[in-house]
Amino acid sequence: MGKQRLGPNIAVFPGTFDPPTNGHIDIIQRGRLLFDELIVAVLQNPEKEPLFTTEDRLEMLRELFHDMPNVKVAAFDGLTMDFARKCGARAILRGIRDGADLRFEMQLANANLMVGEVETVFLLANDEYILTSSTLIKQIVEMGGWDKRRLLRLVPPNVAARLRERLVRNGRRARNAGATKR
Repeated sequence: MGKQRLGPNIAVFPGTFDPPTNGHIDIIQRGRLLFDELIVAVLQNPEKEPLFTTEDRLEMLRELFHDMPNVKVAAFDGLTMDFARKCGARAILRGIRDGADLRFEMQLANANLMVGEVETVFLLANDEYILTSSTLIKQIVEMGGWDKRRLLRLVPPNVAARLRERLVRNGRRARNAGATKR
């Protein structure tokens, strides 16, 4: 029989969240029902140049989950497994969109279990979010695919507003973004 831990049932949902998508939001909303506490862990990766700063990503997520007391938002760097252990988490929560995600995530899950004794819990993405990814959203918006109605199917309103603001600030005007003062 495996080890039993006392204390709250805590999970970590790690990601870059650059930007947070409706797919992420769906996994968080469903995952928070499975655990006493769900920590949305925003990865700070110095090797990547994100569109949004770590603080921006934390703020967007906190705006979305401020009314859900069992959802916490925190930044981390290094290994997810180390962060999960530091938080006292029993599990790492991961969303799965397709078979490629599953293969990759199974390798990570096995490593986390062997080395860190932290289980991984997989939630399947809802059909409407299977093709949603932060990378794809950034590419669409940067290439002029700004259409608020369509974008809101992919990201929450606060994220859509930040995407528009960031593109205008960076001098990349997305089509249909509206007039701006210079």
